[in-house]
Amino acid sequence: MKRAQLEHILRASSAITEDTEFVVIGSQSVLGQYPDAPADLLRSMEADLYPKNKPEQSIAIDGAIGEGSLFHQTFGYYAHGVAPETATLPPGWEKRLVRVQNENTRGAVGWCLDPVDLAASKLAAGREHDREFVTALLAHGLLKRNDLLARVASLPLPPNQQERVEKMARSLGQR
Repeated sequence: MKRAQLEHILRASSAITEDTEFVVIGSQSVLGQYPDAPADLLRSMEADLYPKNKPEQSIAIDGAIGEGSLFHQTFGYYAHGVAPETATLPPGWEKRLVRVQNENTRGAVGWCLDPVDLAASKLAAGREHDREFVTALLAHGLLKRNDLLARVASLPLPPNQQERVEKMARSLGQR
């Protein structure tokens, strides 16, 4: 997904939900800070987001422009309406959101996760493709390991899961 495609999803989501603000929590939130992010960070063709002021409208996004929809079939990318609690995020993440708004969003605002918060959240999810994504962020120099380790240490996780995620963060990119 490219930045213009994310902007299109924000515009369409606003028309569907009559909300103007959306929180983008998936991997494509990297497009907030890095509009021209490297291609290996943009493999996903979906944007995970929810309406900031009407999160219950996520289901309407899924139905209208979600996977398998006419929108998806037409454009080749889609929105995945999620709930605010979908991602495990570090304290203070809301203060670090990156604003995406321009004439292409037609007034809609996308609040994208800060790349370090995004990486910490991806490691908390613990899936292989999420580890690969964070490894690529590190390899491209789009986040610093020490920042990632500090953010991971602040995640609201049970101790055994916290230990696993911290160990994973330390091992990324190590041979």
